[in-house]
Amino acid sequence: MQVEVEFGHSGVVATPLGLGANAVGGYNLFPQLNDEQGLSVIRAALDHGIRLIDTAYVYGLGHSETLIGEAIQDYDRYSFALASKGAHDYSTGDRVINNHPDFLTQQVENSLQRLGTDYLDIFYIHYPDQDTPKAEAVGALQRLKEAGKIRAIGLSNFSLAQVKEANADGYVDVVEDEFSLLHQQNARDLMPYLKEQGISFVPYFPLASGLLTGKYDQATSFPADDIRSTMADFREPRFGEIRGALAVVRTIAASHGATVSQVVLAWYMQNPLITAVIPGAKQPDQVVQNAAALQLELTSSEYQTIEEAFAGFK
Repeated sequence: MQVEVEFGHSGVVATPLGLGANAVGGYNLFPQLNDEQGLSVIRAALDHGIRLIDTAYVYGLGHSETLIGEAIQDYDRYSFALASKGAHDYSTGDRVINNHPDFLTQQVENSLQRLGTDYLDIFYIHYPDQDTPKAEAVGALQRLKEAGKIRAIGLSNFSLAQVKEANADGYVDVVEDEFSLLHQQNARDLMPYLKEQGISFVPYFPLASGLLTGKYDQATSFPADDIRSTMADFREPRFGEIRGALAVVRTIAASHGATVSQVVLAWYMQNPLITAVIPGAKQPDQVVQNAAALQLELTSSEYQTIEEAFAGFK
């Protein structure tokens, strides 16, 4: 497995497997989170070879960044990459997406303070707003990059047309958006464009709400107030089709003495359109299990077999 990857042409390098930290301090996203456990999740990642931590202001409205800032104080800051995101503006009492250059500049300063560091390896505009010219917003990040506050410029949840507009001056290094074996829409146009432009791609939701861990079977059901009860992926006939495709992964996993999750993550890391993958975790042991995927290498035949098993999912 490739030991490290570079994000765009920024010089930022990390492992191709990172940690998505929305469940570290993201109390507004997940119920009953524990701060001590969140700290342990970050430490488990860094202790087991993961060199990319991905967070955002909106994960706990800064609390995720604060916890990560506490956890990383015992580690060499130059030994891992730290990414955060901003665009959510609550200054009026309502949640507004704001890409104004002044707002983004302040977001970076606030993130640096909460994280206890003097630079971010990657800063993403978390969502595009409706009014700010995209290249103008990216221009603000370029100035921060030149000032040494950030090392790479990222976009998240931007459409292909918006990415092209934002990259008018060639400043964009990395894009983060949804992609998994079950949700491959971005593989049609966005991801090939990024590859052509030398822009990195980082998929979120790579395990598709846990579906791609293989832990759900035909008897699985959810209470009416669980969001998964309304998700198409958990409804027949699609749910059955997913379980069928996962049976192929399970066979490959058994041959490697690995888990389904580890094989799926290894597949992403060997996908030429993907730079790094950032599965989340609520428990330290989940991080340790995911980190083991860094040691797993699929044969070209195994890679193709998995690709073909999920070819019908878009």
